[in-house]
Amino acid sequence: MPLSRAAWIATVLVALVTAALLFLSGYNGYGVLSLAVGASAAINLL
Repeated sequence: MPLSRAAWIATVLVALVTAALLFLSGYNGYGVLSLAVGASAAINLL
């Protein structure tokens, strides 16, 4: 696996974990924003 692909996977995972923590804390708007960041990073995996 190339290093660039591993970096994008790590970015997506961090964004998903951040979104989960924000949703659990009640910051729904920021959680959605974090999901959008994760989705935009996931585009680079295709």
